[in-house]
Amino acid sequence: MGMNRREFAQLLGIAAAGGMLLDAKTALAGTATAGNLYDMPRFGNVHFLHFTDCHAQLKPVYFREPSMNLGVGAAAGRIPHLVGERLLKQVGLKPNTPQAHAFTALNFEQAAQTYGKVGGFAHLATLVKRMRAGRPGALLLDGGDTWQGSGTALWTNGQDMVDACLQLGVDVMTAHWEMTLGDKRVQEIIGKDFKGKVDFVAQNVKTTDFGDQVFAPYVIKQMNGVSVAIIGQAFPYTPIANPRYMTPEWSFGIQEENMQKMVDEARAKGAKVVVVLSHNGMDVDLKMASRVRGIDAIMGGHTHDGVPVPVVVSNGGGKTLVTNAGSNSKFLGVLDFDVREGNVRAFQYRLLPVFSNLLPADRDMANLIDKVRAPYEAKLGEKLAMTEGTLYRRGNFNGTFDQLIIDALMEVKGADMAFSPGFRWGTSLLPNSPILMEHLMDQTATTYSYSTLTEMSGSTIKTVMEDVADNLFNQDPYYQQGGDMVRVGGMTYAIEPNAAMGSRISDMRLGGKLIDAGKTYKVAGWAPVAEGAQGEPVWDVVAQWLKARKTVTPRVLNTPRLIGMQGNPGMLG
Repeated sequence: MGMNRREFAQLLGIAAAGGMLLDAKTALAGTATAGNLYDMPRFGNVHFLHFTDCHAQLKPVYFREPSMNLGVGAAAGRIPHLVGERLLKQVGLKPNTPQAHAFTALNFEQAAQTYGKVGGFAHLATLVKRMRAGRPGALLLDGGDTWQGSGTALWTNGQDMVDACLQLGVDVMTAHWEMTLGDKRVQEIIGKDFKGKVDFVAQNVKTTDFGDQVFAPYVIKQMNGVSVAIIGQAFPYTPIANPRYMTPEWSFGIQEENMQKMVDEARAKGAKVVVVLSHNGMDVDLKMASRVRGIDAIMGGHTHDGVPVPVVVSNGGGKTLVTNAGSNSKFLGVLDFDVREGNVRAFQYRLLPVFSNLLPADRDMANLIDKVRAPYEAKLGEKLAMTEGTLYRRGNFNGTFDQLIIDALMEVKGADMAFSPGFRWGTSLLPNSPILMEHLMDQTATTYSYSTLTEMSGSTIKTVMEDVADNLFNQDPYYQQGGDMVRVGGMTYAIEPNAAMGSRISDMRLGGKLIDAGKTYKVAGWAPVAEGAQGEPVWDVVAQWLKARKTVTPRVLNTPRLIGMQGNPGMLG
């Protein structure tokens, strides 16, 4: 007997979390085989495979999940704002297992050495083929942030990733960082490479003059006798978070009312299943799911949250599943619906970690990757220095790779302080590894990575800090832009995430002395969004610093003093 949509919640614990567990003996041994980790029998008759935010990572990498992902307001203590043991407990996963390593930062160095690298398109391709083999008609959805994030993506203008995604068999895509290649390039890829192969969808991107849809808002496909709609939701804040001049004639935004219109339209055209392929960020998706009726699932990205189970959200029309599929080609989400008599009766969902040691490389994809990388191998492989400590980026306030960038900027530019954007992309390095040019590009490769040195007054610095803090900690998710806090070097400060806008930042000091609102300071930075910005590429600045050093000692993180966050389960310890 099938389940109706109201019974989703009861099924959740079994179908999602239960399905993730290995048998106890295997779990205790801390070992996994491709068989037991990727054994996911077919369920139902409508199938979606989903990856997002791979940030152009074609090769297997190390990637450390955050040890801090604070939630405020209604989001405090709820998925995705749980880290470490609290996340494992919430979703029923055991510590010291491959899944614990995939979803948390616990024992990162040891676990990374035990289980090896994650991701890589050749290994992802093997998993996609395996899941497709038992799921006729399954659609592969690409959530965006695909054509940016590596040296080769930058140097080929995204072509390496376009070719890899065609090889992977992507069916439907939406976008965010793609837009930083510029509107002309985006249109060229869609009109040429994707034509007749990939549906590029975004209901919330319109022309600024007449408000026409720039891309198809949705696509309807037939799967095993069921009509299925996929609605696209591009990143709403693209022209604010990234340079406006790259998409001057397009408007974005959340466009919730239009989303409801598109859902209703797709349903009126006979769609029995409606899935939103979103790049909103998980908190925004959770709010949207509570307000828009008729969506069966939101398969989300942008905030890089690797969430093992869907969150079931109630709304005026029933229930909506909200998922988020991590980053760096490290996960594949698999969602199966059992659709009968025009209704979704039950579902099965798993977010499968891509362990490159457990999945053989797909030969065709491996050959393609070798081919696109060949002209750049010497450049990518240039050894800049050795790192003694772990280098990573993710976390609300700072990461050791960000600290390295800040330290280099301050020293090379002779600055009092430095700011580095709160980007969430960027791979990790284990202790005592060489830092290659490739790794530096993984942290810095954008089309506008100019390094800057600006004179700023103390009051301007405070305003900038408050603005970014509000992006991260506004209690209304629709006002959050989904990055992490600007990384700060030289200056110390305190932050109260639950305070009102404009009063979260305090006790700003330089060398122990309070920052003077009227005084001017030399501030280094990079990736300015203003038009006409120039400066040498940040990777040249940092490479110069690394080469002079040869060995980089473990970085001391400059993180703010937190106020009012005691006991928040979004941080380790």
